Amino acid sequence: MFPGKVNPRMLKKMQKMMKDFGMETEDLDVRKVIFVFDDEEWVFEEPKVQVMDILGVKTYSITGKPKKIKKEKVEEEEEVKVEITEEDVELVAKQCNVSKEEARKALEECNGDIAEAILKLEEEKEEN
Repeated sequence: MFPGKVNPRMLKKMQKMMKDFGMETEDLDVRKVIFVFDDEEWVFEEPKVQVMDILGVKTYSITGKPKKIKKEKVEEEEEVKVEITEEDVELVAKQCNVSKEEARKALEECNGDIAEAILKLEEEKEEN
C-alpha cells in the first residue's frame, strides 16, 4: 500500500487516520493496463494498481513502465456502391418532376437515399 519500509505501528495509525478522513485504499490484482490514444497505445504489463476511495470518488494509481506502441494508420474503407433500381429513379423523377437522368444523378450523390435525393432536387429547384 505504501512504498518503502514503514513501521507496522505507524502503518496502522496512518490507515486509521485515512479511514477517519473517509479514505480507503485497495491493491488490485491486475495483469495488464492499456491506455489507447489516437496514434499510440501504452501497455503496462503486470502493473501495480491501487484504487483509493475518498468519500465515494475512486482514483486509480498505476505504477509500472509502459511499453509504447505506435499505431499504423488504417486507410479509410472504400465507399460501398449502392444499387439504384429503375423504380427508385422513376419515383424520384415523378415526385420532383425531373428527368430520369437528373433523378439518377441525385440518387447516386445521396447513396441511394430516396428521401435525401428528393429533398436535394427540391432545394435545387428553389435555388433556381
